[in-house]
Amino acid sequence: MKLLLASKSPRRRQLLSELGFPVEFVTLDTDEHLSSPLPAAEVAEYLARRKAAAYPAERLHDDEVLVTADTVVVHDGNVLGKPADRNEAVAMLHNLSGDKHTVYTGVCLRSKDKETSFTESTDVYFRNLSDSDIDYYVDTYKPYDKAGSYGIQEWIGMIGISHIEGCYYNVMGLPVARLYERLSNIFGSR
Repeated sequence: MKLLLASKSPRRRQLLSELGFPVEFVTLDTDEHLSSPLPAAEVAEYLARRKAAAYPAERLHDDEVLVTADTVVVHDGNVLGKPADRNEAVAMLHNLSGDKHTVYTGVCLRSKDKETSFTESTDVYFRNLSDSDIDYYVDTYKPYDKAGSYGIQEWIGMIGISHIEGCYYNVMGLPVARLYERLSNIFGSR
């Protein structure tokens, strides 16, 4: 089985490559704006399915599975996507500081004749972050390509996250254990 990952995320590319399947990276341009409101816990999977639908089924070969994913951070019922700029990144981290939030990653797997999708959730607990910690992180790591304005694998995760409940890799953007299980059970073994 060959996997086609439709994602620009270097973290997803790295994680999927390490699962042991042949992987090819494809580019999709998909509108990620919601036309109608959805419960926050459903947004990531909805967007992953929308991305998968944008890839023409006739381009998939018999031995290929398309993988699409989307990750959102939800804090106090609000979906936090990628920050537009430095000010928004700083504001997001101030909101997350000293509090719990949930990271949802939606994944869609599609072959020529099968499709399945799922959502993984992980609760993340931040310590109280100082203004200087937030400024240093944003100015040094420029987390503008990350939902919620942070990467758990980066400096802010090392010093700021007290604990998580759930899958660490989900917070990075791809719940690899559950993904591997779905691939094996639905599409066959490696």
